[in-house]
Amino acid sequence: MRKAFIYLALLLMGAVISSCAGKEAKDTRPVRSFLQPLQERDSVLIADQLLYGFELDGVTEGTKLIPAEIADSLDQNILSLSPWILDTVKVTRNGKENPKTLDIKGSVRIAPFLEGEYELPRIELRRLAPDGTEDTLFFDPLRLDVKTMPVDTATFVIHDIKGQVRYPVTFAEVFPWILLYWVLAVIIILVVCLVMIRRRKHDPEYVRRDPAHIVALRQLDNYRGSTLWAPEKQKAFYSGVTDTLRAYMAERFGFGAMEMTTAEIFDEMKDKDAPEKVVGEVKELFERADFVKFAKYVASDDENAAALPVAVRFVTETYQAEVENEVKDGGTE
Repeated sequence: MRKAFIYLALLLMGAVISSCAGKEAKDTRPVRSFLQPLQERDSVLIADQLLYGFELDGVTEGTKLIPAEIADSLDQNILSLSPWILDTVKVTRNGKENPKTLDIKGSVRIAPFLEGEYELPRIELRRLAPDGTEDTLFFDPLRLDVKTMPVDTATFVIHDIKGQVRYPVTFAEVFPWILLYWVLAVIIILVVCLVMIRRRKHDPEYVRRDPAHIVALRQLDNYRGSTLWAPEKQKAFYSGVTDTLRAYMAERFGFGAMEMTTAEIFDEMKDKDAPEKVVGEVKELFERADFVKFAKYVASDDENAAALPVAVRFVTETYQAEVENEVKDGGTE
């Protein structure tokens, strides 16, 4: 019985000792401060920026770290450029039952503005563990040696301000402007051509028109058939035939037949190169049309049937006479 009691006491003492040893190891985890220039140089110069901070390994997940501000503790020739920044640089998994441990790196950015040696302030870090315990960690301060660029006063020579350097213009610089110029020129030419084409489409001088005899024969063909010979339609029939001939005369012989009376038209036709027989037939057609339109005259079927052939014959014979005259003029030349 006594041996069992002694054995149990030894077990309890071993557990207490291991617990204390674990706690001591926890409190003696590696902590260190660092000073790291942001520009890779072999020395720190005036206005160089550096990171001043601490590294803490094995922090239990859920622990809160609150570093004390050092801006007021810095030398007046050293400026604090940023607040504290805490970064997790490593995460260690300790199994499913144990929490993770983190390696933390905290830093603040500083910059010196005067040459000399400076002792940076001690870093204080307040630590709040997940179980509610609180303690403060202190990191040893570091020294900062700031240098400036040496000036050789023995060989130093003051030089005047250099003028502006003028570099020659290269083809690579000019080519985009040349290309832009040609592109704009092509666009302007295309726009002008499109505008001119659009105007010509609506300008009577540039619209391609059929010859006068073709236009007249096409219009006269619309009046074929006896359906237009009815008394109530004769006025429209004779007006259409005579108006077509008036337009043909104006285009073919060059006088204002559309605004002239029948007598004026055929007085003008006396001096024109047209067969007299067909001109006389057309004159009778115009006079009959005047009676139908203004005197309510009703033409017979024979007169109506002869009207359209007379008009067609007048157009074809006057056109043929024109062609013959052009052939004669070409032969005499």
